[in-house]
Amino acid sequence: MGLLAGFAADRMAGDPRRGHPVAMFGSAAAATEQAWYRDSRAAGAGYAAALIGGVVLVGAVVESAGARRRAGTVAVTAAATWIALGGTTLAETGREMADRLGAQNLDRARELLPALCGRDPEVLDADGLARAAVESIAENTSDATVAPLLWGALAGVPGLLGYRAINTLDAMVGYRDERYRNFGWAAARTDDIANLLPARLSGILTAALAPVVGGTPADTWRAWRRDAGRHPSPNAGVAESTMAGALGVRLGGRTEYRHGTEMRPVLGDGPAPVSADLRGAVRLSVAVQCAAAGVGAAIACGVVRRGR
Repeated sequence: MGLLAGFAADRMAGDPRRGHPVAMFGSAAAATEQAWYRDSRAAGAGYAAALIGGVVLVGAVVESAGARRRAGTVAVTAAATWIALGGTTLAETGREMADRLGAQNLDRARELLPALCGRDPEVLDADGLARAAVESIAENTSDATVAPLLWGALAGVPGLLGYRAINTLDAMVGYRDERYRNFGWAAARTDDIANLLPARLSGILTAALAPVVGGTPADTWRAWRRDAGRHPSPNAGVAESTMAGALGVRLGGRTEYRHGTEMRPVLGDGPAPVSADLRGAVRLSVAVQCAAAGVGAAIACGVVRRGR
């Protein structure tokens, strides 16, 4: 009940406009980094363990306090779910990006891209912006919705908040540039581990729901099997290849970040994505999110019954 209520809150209201707990955690993490930073994996591991462990502990205390009454358990789980999810804001941003690309307003599209991913928008044309947005929608469908719901189903409030802390730290320090190659290593590897199961659940749901955008489960599965392993990320490869297979587009290739350029493997078959494909990616993302909420609730019921 709490997972479904929190998912409904995200669908209706999106992210809190002010005082978002994730933003507050990010500010605390940034301040801690200033004091803790050393160019070593050990320092980065201690940094990640302290912050993630602290959030998990807070989640356990909150859940324990709410467990005194059933209504309290539902309320704290719903609140934690709403905090941890970001699917509605992701979809809204994707639609807005498609509108700006469809209107050929590249300057405004470039202004919006940082809300989706960390690529350098100034060097991207319309096709590059569309591809970056589709890839971001694919990866963040797993990261921002499927993963929190799965960890919430398996581990309750500590799972929800702990996962969001892991994912936030990866977004802050999990880079391969000179500053974070060592310090951010532990945060990035922890995020990889935390997303192993969610990414594959997201891939399964994407394949099953491919007809929503005119695709087929067979084509989606084929792209997953053939292309996902080529991606440098064990999880993003699954999300992006299945999205490419469902939409019938080609993702990957030259990828421009602020810290440099990476040559990503080609995922899927077909033309490069355009604004219409981005709209399709958003529709498929929303469908996967709704299905993940149902799967998460079913898993949570099983966990509760087994515990009893």
